[in-house]
Amino acid sequence: MDGILNVYKEKGFTSHDVVAKLRGILRMKKIGHTGTLDPDAVGVLPVCLGKGTKVCDLLTEKQKTYETILQLGVTTDTQDLSGKVLSEIEVTASKKEIEKAISMFCGKYMQIPPMYSALKVNGKKLYELAREGKEIERQPREVYIYNLVIHKIDMDLKQVYLKVDCSKGTYIRTLCHDIGEKLGCGGAMLELKRTRVSDFLLQDSYTLSEIELLMNQGRLAEVVIPIDKLFEQQKRVVVSSEYQKYVDNGNKISRNFLEEPVSLEIGEQVRVYDSNKRFIGIYQSEKLQELKPVKIFI
Repeated sequence: MDGILNVYKEKGFTSHDVVAKLRGILRMKKIGHTGTLDPDAVGVLPVCLGKGTKVCDLLTEKQKTYETILQLGVTTDTQDLSGKVLSEIEVTASKKEIEKAISMFCGKYMQIPPMYSALKVNGKKLYELAREGKEIERQPREVYIYNLVIHKIDMDLKQVYLKVDCSKGTYIRTLCHDIGEKLGCGGAMLELKRTRVSDFLLQDSYTLSEIELLMNQGRLAEVVIPIDKLFEQQKRVVVSSEYQKYVDNGNKISRNFLEEPVSLEIGEQVRVYDSNKRFIGIYQSEKLQELKPVKIFI
């Protein structure tokens, strides 16, 4: 089975737990996830199956959307409320001051990764060092906040409900922490839900128990997204049957091999199919009317 499953990761599971459970449910080994979610977080986790694992890196790069609750007035060692409380400070900022501070994080943003993260330094994950009581210097990384919407500010509970559209590599825990620092009272993430990864939406996701039920009913294929669906924005071309051996062997192909002529810019990528409408992979236009394979899925 090849393709992508839009999994709803439930609270308490790591992303690796989800993959391990799916290996048992689907009775297959070649499965990979497309970016970690904290155990306490919930939401969209695209999981790649079979030849679909070749697009794991592509999906990891995609834009994501989160809904989170920021708790003001507290800082923790993990930057969320699961961690050890380091400080508690009275929140004196007004609603307008909170709104202004949050708005300052839109756009390009240099973010220091948290110690409790899976990033590696000298072959060791940061969270492993953190659990040993060690803290090391981390270099800021550029991330991008495309949109930051305040759904609600509860001044009694000192909680802010946010929707965040962001680039890959953005830590929402750290964003909450940094907003709290900007306000001078500290902040930590209370809840996190990922509602979108590229075109994979929360409302279209399935829990592990729902996936298991579909598998037992022989209906899993109904929810597995074909690999070529990810490349729908690219032109579709079909190779004539007499040139089948070229695509089967992963060779470059001439535009003359195509069933229908197509106008392409140098460097433009296309979806290539054989005469049986089987998806072969992504090719890129080169000089001399050639198409070079970029990623093959057969």
